[in-house]
Amino acid sequence: MAEFWAEYGAAAYLLAGLWAFFEGETFVLAAAAIGAMTGAVDPFLLLGSVWIGSFLGDQTWFLLGRRYGPGLVKRYPKAEAKMASATTMLLQYGTLFVLSFRFLYGIRNVAAAACGLAGMGQLRFAVLNFIAAGVWASSFVAAGWYLGALIGPERLFHFIAGGALIVLAVFLFRRFFRKRRSTGTVPVV
Repeated sequence: MAEFWAEYGAAAYLLAGLWAFFEGETFVLAAAAIGAMTGAVDPFLLLGSVWIGSFLGDQTWFLLGRRYGPGLVKRYPKAEAKMASATTMLLQYGTLFVLSFRFLYGIRNVAAAACGLAGMGQLRFAVLNFIAAGVWASSFVAAGWYLGALIGPERLFHFIAGGALIVLAVFLFRRFFRKRRSTGTVPVV
């Protein structure tokens, strides 16, 4: 990844912004950690690019939710359940929800669409979204930078490999458990 940043320069920051447009926590953490270890990544350019990317991504989802949400929700039952959950949280917590939804795993994109679907004002959402995107970007760049400085380049591979194995194990366990539960072979406690 350090070679990627060194070779592509400004294009790497554009890619980071594009990645943050969709999600990007892992990429931002890794890029910041690499930056702390090698100096190949400017933390302020990374922060700016992922801040803008995250902001624009959620603005897009908001506008799509406002324009196409009602029709799409009726078509996809799984989306309807997530959208209902996000809308309930929005109605219950309002501003706090908009400021924090990007930190809640699995609902970031549908939460922005739910805000549009629920009729939240465009200006209000844009201001809150800009603040929240800045907090999100700052948090993950700082965490990655700190992590990179803490673990050092010698242990980076072991850390990433260990994290990947944990994620894979959790994924496989959840998939196996759900499959067994749906067939009725796992007792429900």
